[in-house]
Amino acid sequence: MKNIYEGFLPTTREEMDALGVEQLDFIYITGDAYVDHPSFGAAIVTRLIESLGFTVGVISQPDWRTDRDLSRFGLPRYAFLVSSGNIDSMVAHYTAAKKKRSDDAYTPGGVGGKRPDRAVIVYCRKIREIYGDVPIAVGGLEASLRRFAHYDYWDDDVRPSILPDSGADLLMYGMGEHQIEEVCTRLAAGEDIRTIHDVRGTCYMTEPVNTPIGAAQCPSFEQVRASKKEYAKATKIQYDWQDEVYGKTIIQRHGNMMLVQNPPAYSLTTEELDRIYALPYMRAYHPSYEPLGGVPGIEEVRFSITHNRGCFGYCNFCSIALHQGRRVTVRSEESVLAEAERITKMPDFKGYIHDVGGPTADFRHPSCDKQLKKGLCQGKKCLAPTPCPALRADHREYLALLRRIRAVKGVKRVFIRSGLRYDYLMQDKDEEFLRELIKYHVSGQLKVAPEHCSAAVLDKMGKPHIEAYKAFQKRFYEITKGIGKEQYLVPYLMSSHPGSTLNEAIELALFLRDNKIRPEQVQDFYPTPGTISTCMFYTGLDPYTMQPVYVPKTPREKAMQRALLQYFMPKNRELVLEALKTAGRRDLIGSSPKCLVEDIPSHGGKGGDRRWNEKGSRKNSKADSARGRKGSTVSSTGRKKGNTAGRKGKSR
Repeated sequence: MKNIYEGFLPTTREEMDALGVEQLDFIYITGDAYVDHPSFGAAIVTRLIESLGFTVGVISQPDWRTDRDLSRFGLPRYAFLVSSGNIDSMVAHYTAAKKKRSDDAYTPGGVGGKRPDRAVIVYCRKIREIYGDVPIAVGGLEASLRRFAHYDYWDDDVRPSILPDSGADLLMYGMGEHQIEEVCTRLAAGEDIRTIHDVRGTCYMTEPVNTPIGAAQCPSFEQVRASKKEYAKATKIQYDWQDEVYGKTIIQRHGNMMLVQNPPAYSLTTEELDRIYALPYMRAYHPSYEPLGGVPGIEEVRFSITHNRGCFGYCNFCSIALHQGRRVTVRSEESVLAEAERITKMPDFKGYIHDVGGPTADFRHPSCDKQLKKGLCQGKKCLAPTPCPALRADHREYLALLRRIRAVKGVKRVFIRSGLRYDYLMQDKDEEFLRELIKYHVSGQLKVAPEHCSAAVLDKMGKPHIEAYKAFQKRFYEITKGIGKEQYLVPYLMSSHPGSTLNEAIELALFLRDNKIRPEQVQDFYPTPGTISTCMFYTGLDPYTMQPVYVPKTPREKAMQRALLQYFMPKNRELVLEALKTAGRRDLIGSSPKCLVEDIPSHGGKGGDRRWNEKGSRKNSKADSARGRKGSTVSSTGRKKGNTAGRKGKSR
């Protein structure tokens, strides 16, 4: 009988039987729906395992309240592999205000609640309950960023490493291909997973007597839970030694056991990346989801191409440095072109490549030449607060790649949506890329991420100062006007980041006023596991200076800071008034052009801007935008929920 799901890996016992497989070598558990597309970590890992000659089945979003789903395949020959999915399960479930989300882009039909909170822990414990002492390895973003004792925003407490908390035997952090290939091969050769302690990019637990010599030791779980100063010290140690060239083994005691993190795995070479992206992905969700409405999460990436990995931008609120790494590696032009040609043959392709990017789209080589031998500078950033003198800004290779993709038969337009670093772009003395970006690769709006305008806040974010954005904004509109196009910048902004008092929030509101920017959406800072900004949020200390950092924490103050970024919306009037009065800025209350809000109710347009309705949506936006007002923002939607490891759809 023909398998109606031919081409996909088995997800049910019936599909497994149809393939003639009696026992699977590996079983992959994921909190996401099964989407066989290289933008989904589960697809890359399972296809790689398959390419090694092993059999692998996928159990997606199992019901953790019963034994049925997790036992559908029986025991794997070698191990269970467990992941929460593309994002942390708590981020998938809750907003920055800790409100339960009703939707989930990685679930069929977009419905929420199909995975448990703390999915990795729940899945692993359920496997132990069913099968006992079976080998279990965990990986993916949730496991990777929780590998050390970490502050958990939802518990408002420090939790232990997810490795002992879940009861798994091995944790693979980072991107995972090298680790999964070595671990699978060694398990098949008969090694016990509990003795595999020498693989780069993995963590394990051991008795303190077996602790490796020469490791960098963090304060223990008990110490970081008891002392915020010790927590800050631990964060600095963990970041300082996350380099594949000079990185050390890092250890952290948990009770009577020692957590050992081996040095990071080496980045994949261009040849290795090409091999990964040439695997036979279906580039679609499993057909069984069709009656449920499909999986919304694929829509953003269905016709997109990832050409690079890593990001030396190193923003403090981003998890990329601790997970994917700061070293940039790239696929070959031939590999990317082959993928573009495959996309053109997809039945629903309309001629538009939605993205050619990665964590940061325009990085095609390391920021400087010395990185390959010496690694990235410890505790320093390549672009902030100002660009390093050794920075090599060069877009020629990326530009050549985009030109070749534009020439592929069947491709009408190629867009860039996944994070241009405008500060890096402005360091390139050759404007050829900038001009072609504006002419060919912007679809009306280019999303950028200055995040704030206050130097004090931007320093805590690890972002360049606002002058870099202003310079880019000026050239963007000059070139846009010069070629007769009507295009706009859509800036992403963040409220309530550590370092931001009400005064800094007011400073940002004034910047928006002066630049005629009226964002429809803003993002509250979200303290996700493992980031430097989350350390500041929890401890009130900058881990690199140990100096105090102001942290807005009360719901009222956070609401005021958020409202200031949308001061023009009538619904925010009371909060803006409260913020201005609290900060002693009554000079900004009144009817003059320099004021942000009037101290009278807004009825029938009085005290408010009549171009905006009660929800804050702009009236007659087409007419306004047709006037080509520089700096005006017609939309600011598109920030992806919970995507802290390189948010799609924006430039940085």
